[in-house]
Amino acid sequence: MALSRPFAQAVVVITGASSGTGTATALEVARNGGTVVLAARGEQALDAVAERCRAFGARTAVLPTDVTDPVAVERLAENAVAIFGRLDAWINNATTGAVGLFEEIPLAQLRRVIEVNLLGAAYGMRAALPHLRASGGGVLINNASALAAIAMPYQSIYNAAKQGVRGLADTVRQELRVTGERRIAICTVLPAGTAAPVRRYAAGRRIAPPPPVQPPEVAAHTIVRLLTRPRREAYAGGAAALLRVTWRPPPLATEARRSTTLRVSAMLGLAAGTAAGTIAAVTRRNARSRRW
Repeated sequence: MALSRPFAQAVVVITGASSGTGTATALEVARNGGTVVLAARGEQALDAVAERCRAFGARTAVLPTDVTDPVAVERLAENAVAIFGRLDAWINNATTGAVGLFEEIPLAQLRRVIEVNLLGAAYGMRAALPHLRASGGGVLINNASALAAIAMPYQSIYNAAKQGVRGLADTVRQELRVTGERRIAICTVLPAGTAAPVRRYAAGRRIAPPPPVQPPEVAAHTIVRLLTRPRREAYAGGAAALLRVTWRPPPLATEARRSTTLRVSAMLGLAAGTAAGTIAAVTRRNARSRRW
């Protein structure tokens, strides 16, 4: 089922809205007349996005939230409904990454990637579903990655988290059907590498995302389209479709190529002056630039 009311009346929560795909999605929702609830950790960055959304005449709320805190995510959903009276769509978009050899990434950073990408999505789904149901139905979208469908070296824990998000969405979708709930659509978006701040610094290195790379507006356009025409899965843009076709099995024919490509794209650049895999350094760097 799509939105239960016209787009211009829809209330849409977006996590990870302070930069990249989250910001691009918020702007496109606002441009199309929707009401936007912006969530991320950085309030100043959210305020800047909110101003841009209001320039389109959109109703907007800023609700700073750490998606790794389930109580905070529940509060996000409750506050969105308290402010606007309903919830029509929820977009899990918050993400982080750790790039490097699996055995060299510190355990704390492995845990952090799972907490943000997988548990953050799970907390969002649990918080959103009751309110979507109470509002007569709606759309729940998880922004995963093309790496939810294929494996790449140097992206081990990110791969695992995003594949977990995809599996979680598939399972909950089936559970809704089994319990007779057909008014809520659960969608997974699979974009290719995105030019966004989270990709510029990861695992203690200045990196480039693995090719092909696309602007965040590509994934945002796919996400917003799913609000009115939901599908189980949607690859975002031609770059993601290219990955789907060229980087899938037979494994023996592709793994060597992936290793070479990722060695160049993930491991190039200047060390950030920290141990490999330290997302703490990423957080500090982006916090200073207000782009995390």
